[in-house]
Amino acid sequence: MTSVTVQEQDTGKPRNPYYEKDIVYIFKHSRWILNSIGIWPNFLKNSNQFQQNLSIGLCNVTLLFAIIPFTLYLTVEEKNLMIRVKLVGLLTFCWISLLKYWSLIACKANLKYCIEFVQHDWREVEQREDRQLMLKYGNVGRNLTLLCLVFMYSGGFMYHTIAQYAIGSYVNEHNRTIKPLVYPTYSGLFDPQARPFYELVYALHSLSGYIIYSITVGACSLAALFATHVCAQIDIMIQRLQNLAQLEGNTELHLRLAKIVQHHIRTLRFSTMVETLLQDICFLEFIGSTFMICLLEYYTITDWDVSNAFKIVTYIMLLLSLMFNVFILCYIGDLLVEKTGNVGILCFMIDWYHFPVDTMRSLILIIAMSGSPAKISAGQIADLNLSTFGNILKSSLAYLSFLRTAVM
Repeated sequence: MTSVTVQEQDTGKPRNPYYEKDIVYIFKHSRWILNSIGIWPNFLKNSNQFQQNLSIGLCNVTLLFAIIPFTLYLTVEEKNLMIRVKLVGLLTFCWISLLKYWSLIACKANLKYCIEFVQHDWREVEQREDRQLMLKYGNVGRNLTLLCLVFMYSGGFMYHTIAQYAIGSYVNEHNRTIKPLVYPTYSGLFDPQARPFYELVYALHSLSGYIIYSITVGACSLAALFATHVCAQIDIMIQRLQNLAQLEGNTELHLRLAKIVQHHIRTLRFSTMVETLLQDICFLEFIGSTFMICLLEYYTITDWDVSNAFKIVTYIMLLLSLMFNVFILCYIGDLLVEKTGNVGILCFMIDWYHFPVDTMRSLILIIAMSGSPAKISAGQIADLNLSTFGNILKSSLAYLSFLRTAVM
């Protein structure tokens, strides 16, 4: 199934008179975030593809400008083990974010298909009850995006601005004033303290911070948006199954059941495409979050011993942001499995014994397909659910114990 198929179905007048209003409402925050980093697909034939490619190029250059000198500084210039441990978490987060950005760029075709699929479903919805269900789940995805946005941007803002000025300038052993930088920079490339390089470097570092947090929020918003849309379609299908017993006549019953099966198959295909789109991003989030949560816990403990209140607050904000972000992915993965798995149970709970034999046999297909529920996986290695979230927290605590033993 390709995006061309979806576009062909979208011809003609929308059945939903509130189609444009609903689409703007559901996509508003995701579109704004992803558009700012050049990931949101172009849908109009006369849209400016050059501008989007330029945005992607500038984002890559900005990220690499911050990450490569930072990597060189940590591996070549910095010799203090404790400082290296303090900085390796930030560097890891930057590299993970860059890899997620490249993964989003590589999957733009799949992303465009998924967005067109959602738009088509909103365009073709007819019944008021179906629209209300879609709005209900759309609100869930929208609110999860807003919460992730608030946590990530507030924690990032504290680290990239307030925390740097709280550290302040200091005089080194060569009697030179060193001003704070968001990301340490290898001095063998250029002198980041000389003017006007300092102002330029600080501005680019702040911009790279915005890009990094936008990548994280954007990926989370896509997962929330698509997973809740699948849940809405499953609930619509369940409603139609429950209404089957009210139909009279075998012909009408067969036609309605055929539409339900087609709807189910179409929804499962969409969920498969969503998993393909997100599995690499979720794998990076799975690995990176486990490592970063461990390090942030370690930073909090070490700064607690020296009573550095401001750094502790900053680390706790970043820790909560990462934990909430991975919790959202695991929560919507769990919700997806639960919803798609309940279809088979519902088929058994309706008054199927009143149906003709052929209709009863047709229900077996739906029950069998619900035996393999839709899910979100981390690179097909681990399924994202609430149990996985617990395992991530337990793994981070185990690594924390090892890290304290090795370093302290």
